[in-house]
Amino acid sequence: MPVIAVAALMGFIFMPGGTSAPTPEVTTGPVAKVVAAEGEEPSKRLATSREVASSLQVSMTAYNAVPGQTDGDPMTTASGARSNSEVVAARSRDLANELPFGTVIKIERTSKDTPGCRFSQIESQIGYRVIADTMHQRWTKKIDVLLDQHNTVPVEGREVNPGIALGVCRDVTVTVVGSVDINRMPTTQAELASMFSEATLALK
Repeated sequence: MPVIAVAALMGFIFMPGGTSAPTPEVTTGPVAKVVAAEGEEPSKRLATSREVASSLQVSMTAYNAVPGQTDGDPMTTASGARSNSEVVAARSRDLANELPFGTVIKIERTSKDTPGCRFSQIESQIGYRVIADTMHQRWTKKIDVLLDQHNTVPVEGREVNPGIALGVCRDVTVTVVGSVDINRMPTTQAELASMFSEATLALK
């Protein structure tokens, strides 16, 4: 059951979830989960042409898996998945139908950086993401990427957390490239990219 979490950085709020992962199951719908057999690589399903046809334009921020920005269990997301800063992203509740848990997205932005949005500076840390968390109901048309609380990047002569460096970015394009079983998510950006780059290339 979701619990309310208050984010300290940049004044945003999101909702991490329960402490136990759901029982693996196969579901139906636009981005159905696919369960892999024991010992196999994480299961995936590439997006259909209908799913990728409607890429979303959203705003984007970032958060860290720390008590001040989550709840008493910052290492568990709303989906029950582990809070992995390499691959996890949260979405606002109004996007639940378009981006259910397990959806794999490619995040891009073509606009130039500004002091309020340094997307290109941390783009290599964003790339492909799995929707595994959700945000407070006050937010709409927004995604929140989980970043490493111990990492820093240079901004105007200071070393700051990538989430602070990112700021608030608008006009971000989110493209659905497929889905994974939330219980068997890939653990690195490289793994996600290798699994779903073929879906991205198909859109070119």
